[in-house]
Amino acid sequence: MGFLVRDYSVVKEPARGIYLLPNVLTTIALFAGFYAIIQTVKGRFDTSAMAIFVAMVADSLDGRVARLTNTQTAFGAEYDSLSDMVCFGVAPALLGFNWGLFSFGNIGWFAGFVYVAATALRLARFNTQIGVTDKNYFQGLPSPAAAAIVAGFVWVVVDNQWQPTEILKGLFILVIVLCAFLMVSRIRYHSFKNLEWQGKVPFVGLLLIVLIFGFISLEPPDVIFICAFLFGLSGPIMTLWRLRKRRLERKYHEKLSKSEKIMDRKTK
Repeated sequence: MGFLVRDYSVVKEPARGIYLLPNVLTTIALFAGFYAIIQTVKGRFDTSAMAIFVAMVADSLDGRVARLTNTQTAFGAEYDSLSDMVCFGVAPALLGFNWGLFSFGNIGWFAGFVYVAATALRLARFNTQIGVTDKNYFQGLPSPAAAAIVAGFVWVVVDNQWQPTEILKGLFILVIVLCAFLMVSRIRYHSFKNLEWQGKVPFVGLLLIVLIFGFISLEPPDVIFICAFLFGLSGPIMTLWRLRKRRLERKYHEKLSKSEKIMDRKTK
């Protein structure tokens, strides 16, 4: 009777540790989102909006850095989603509620909850579609863009010292609910992930980037909000344009088939 000898030398221990750089950027984004919540509680709405935009910058960098350095991991993806939920879901909703939605009572907090729930659904759907959908397009409005519209709206009002009238607050409810709808919709948005960051660009390209930063520095709240709002509109506009194009192509093919049938009858 022999003995069964097991070779434990071939068993590999699971890799320990995490990649530092992309996760540090995600942590910076999470810190900015939490800081935005604290400033909202203190009534510093402009500072809260600025913190949300800082979180946007850090969030836009962590994924790109991970792809450029080939340090993408499942841990990083999950950590990034949890950070996004705080920065672009909870923080903007609390900012909007404490700024003006509270005056509408149950309707106000329910509108904020709809936005938070839509952000969670948007992030969950994004995680399940990684590697399946076209990477050049987002399905639904990205949560950072929605947060930019919501926070930008409040920042513009506070920065220009406009009185938060009932009309402005009612318009804000419409904006926050519309952003929630766009996030969970199937409307496609450009992801700009096909941009080549490692390749060379003309000198004019660098000059254009400098001009963009200079333009933003003139009136940061107004410029950022307008850019975010236009990006939010770009999805529905592109969708309508595609539908119109398909309708025209369908009509063209129908006319072409009818003309071919008439020609066939004449030849017979």
